[in-house]
Amino acid sequence: MGRDEFLCFALHSTSHAFGRVYKSLLDPLGLTYPQYLVLVLLWERDGQTVGQLGEAVFLDSSTLTPLLKRLEASGHVARSRDPEDERQVRVTLTAAGRALRDKAAHIPGCIAQASGLTAADAHRLKAEITSLRDALDRHLRR
Repeated sequence: MGRDEFLCFALHSTSHAFGRVYKSLLDPLGLTYPQYLVLVLLWERDGQTVGQLGEAVFLDSSTLTPLLKRLEASGHVARSRDPEDERQVRVTLTAAGRALRDKAAHIPGCIAQASGLTAADAHRLKAEITSLRDALDRHLRR
């Protein structure tokens, strides 16, 4: 069986292609792709815990914490202990982090255009990939 027959090669190379397109869009904003994902989550719902963010972007705290420190150092987020549960660290957007949302508003459209997919095809493909990911996760939990 050649590599062209392996689904994992197609997904891996597609992920890298996405990364290259995102990099061209995010470099002018001074963001990496993982930082952008965290900001998107915070734009949707500010004040999430580190654990909630990590779960949503599939990163453990040892990977997520340095990323959050860089976002904090760049002035986009602030981290603080949750007053109701000191064990939890909450991440909130700063004014600069909120303002970045407008500067990044064009990115989803650029990605859609670069993909060449219709909205319906993109939605179907996302559902199929998510289903595949969930099946692989279920397999690992057995």
